[in-house]
Amino acid sequence: MNTAAPDAARIAEQYIAVWNETDAERRLKLLEAHWSADAHYVDPLMQGSGHAQISALVGGVHQRYPGFRFKLKGQADAHGDHLRFSWTLGPSGAEDLVEGTDFVQLESGKLRAVTGFLDKVPVGA
Repeated sequence: MNTAAPDAARIAEQYIAVWNETDAERRLKLLEAHWSADAHYVDPLMQGSGHAQISALVGGVHQRYPGFRFKLKGQADAHGDHLRFSWTLGPSGAEDLVEGTDFVQLESGKLRAVTGFLDKVPVGA
């Protein structure tokens, strides 16, 4: 599968939508629609497999950073079944505090594996 740039942007936007969804039920529906059932997520702070665990990880971020929003930074790149994109996280209407880059492996058009890197994290965050 050769993922065209518009598809990369769409997939990255769907990914960010999961991270911005505060309602657990709606978040689970997004995960079911766009992530494989056995998807795996890992970054330097947390990891989880499957829709329920990944949803719980996202919920934990909302508890720790209430009112913060994820945004795409730049454009998503694609190569075959792999995507790379950067993001920011910060309070709505204020300067972003955290930045990261995620690498995604797709399977049948759904997110299968995500490896996240934290590029900028303030002390104590």
